[in-house]
Amino acid sequence: MVAPPLLPPARVGVLGAGNMGSGIAQACAQAGYTVRVRDVDEASLARGRAAIEKTLQGGIDRKKITPSQRDQILSRLQFTTDLREAVEGAALVVEAVFEEEAVKRAVFAEVGQHAPPEAIVATNTSSLSVSALARGFPSPGRFAGLHFFYPAAINKLLEVVGGTETSPSTLNTLERFAYRLRKIPIRTADRAGFAVNRYFVPYLNESARMAGEKVASLATIEKVGRETFGTALGPFELMNITGIPIAHHSMGSLEAAFGAPYAASPALRAQFEKKQPWGWKETTVEPELEPAVRERLLGLVFGIAAELVEEHVATPEATDRGATVGLRWANGPFTLLSQEGVPSALRKVEAYAARWNGTFPVAPELKRRASSGENRWPLRWVRVERDGPLAWVLLDRPEALNSLNSVLLGQLSDAFDELARAEGLRVVLLAGSSPVFAAGADIAEMARKDLLEGREFGFVGQALCRKIEEFPTPVIALVEGYALGGGLELALACDFIVAADDAKLGLPEATVGIHPGFGGASRLSRIIGRAATKYLVYSASPVPATEAARLGFVTLVVPRDTARADAEALARTIASRAPLALAWVKRVINRGIDAPLDAALRLEGESAGYTFATEDRTEGMRAFLERRPPKFTGR
Repeated sequence: MVAPPLLPPARVGVLGAGNMGSGIAQACAQAGYTVRVRDVDEASLARGRAAIEKTLQGGIDRKKITPSQRDQILSRLQFTTDLREAVEGAALVVEAVFEEEAVKRAVFAEVGQHAPPEAIVATNTSSLSVSALARGFPSPGRFAGLHFFYPAAINKLLEVVGGTETSPSTLNTLERFAYRLRKIPIRTADRAGFAVNRYFVPYLNESARMAGEKVASLATIEKVGRETFGTALGPFELMNITGIPIAHHSMGSLEAAFGAPYAASPALRAQFEKKQPWGWKETTVEPELEPAVRERLLGLVFGIAAELVEEHVATPEATDRGATVGLRWANGPFTLLSQEGVPSALRKVEAYAARWNGTFPVAPELKRRASSGENRWPLRWVRVERDGPLAWVLLDRPEALNSLNSVLLGQLSDAFDELARAEGLRVVLLAGSSPVFAAGADIAEMARKDLLEGREFGFVGQALCRKIEEFPTPVIALVEGYALGGGLELALACDFIVAADDAKLGLPEATVGIHPGFGGASRLSRIIGRAATKYLVYSASPVPATEAARLGFVTLVVPRDTARADAEALARTIASRAPLALAWVKRVINRGIDAPLDAALRLEGESAGYTFATEDRTEGMRAFLERRPPKFTGR
């Protein structure tokens, strides 16, 4: 679960100072890393530095950063034409040179000679095979893909691509690195287009194809594209800004991998050869043709999205995350598919596939869900990762800071139900998949609730917190980033909270006209008293982890950089103790705290007495006398 750290101010070598390379270098420097940027000549380096300075000045103009912060970022950047100088001592090397396999291979051959043996090496390719580029590299296990999206310094999405020999620890490290850059990573397999470009570039191509086939005017297709996917720019304006050659080149790679349906359309090829922007503003919208355009665009996107999930390239959640974070679509393909309804979506995909005489596949899973009467494609926002006696329960909605809606609460409840039946489980760690625990309830969902629905939502949250509180094994909350509102209420239901030293915790519900309803005020007052609880709730101001520890509702504060490792080490220590004794004493503490002292003492004495009838008691005392570690079995 815990990957080796790649922490600032570790050195990052960025190879290439073009649009992508300079943006990657800026993102790394902003996160505190020491960055060396290499390009082939001083002129290229100067252009790269100028691009970074321009972007940072824009941040100053928008009051996002101060001049002092700009200077600090620039001080972490060094520029060189010497590849050896760029990669020596680097913990990570990111290649961002021209998108040509031979060029990249030559770069990696040189990197392999000079980079430290423990360094991770990543390619920023958007269309080439990571596995192919890794062939011949000295340590393919530490070679991966990091596909940044333009503009790399700003766009939050980062595809983390594993080649056939990339080690899991490398991918884990790169995922945590992405969060340090304030990116939202998605894991993808090494297939052409990875996850996002697999459906996004064909959407651009299909728009051009429809224009060439006179299905509708450019203005009509532009309008339908914006409205269907909820974007500020339609396909033609987007290509005009990002470059028609990029779309044309990407379709070539996709066609080589997936065949004729992915070939660049004649209209796109012609526009590429003319080297002119799309003149969509010179045409008019034809409302009567909009439904036909929408049908084709959705049939294409639904079909490709379902197929890439069928191939295990990415999960449905990652596919949607790629669209909403990287492309800024209002909804991802699978959310749109569910809004459309699975049977209707299947009809659209089949209609689109019929145009290609069987060369555009219809995913069997899409057919199965439609035939079984499902109307929605479920998305999982809670991950459970079992690691021997430990289980990590991860809130996995990073694009929304793990905000809690009804679906997530239900999935979290199901996760704890399943773990309650698991054999050999000793400790549960509840955390965010990203370095954020949970920023509270989903206000967008809450705003739509009436009195009865709001009341029911509170009781659903209370039932979940009670389930966590009464879970038979110890449950530790690891709070990174934020635990606010319902997020803190979940954490308070755990046995105790471990918090990163930069975390913020609080109950800010009064800022949106409500107050805690999952039991946060009641639980917190029993820990820190009425007055301190009222202060936190009335002021609605989050407090730092150190203050939360002083007040008494955070048990342990650990360094941000080692928070996961520290929490896991603590959990493993607890997992080594007698499981029946811990389960019983948990019940004694929970029930005895509100009972009269005599009743609590009676409960504790009876429970302790029963431990003498367990095999664990016999083993524990024998091991103590024999001066060896005990082997507890929970019997």
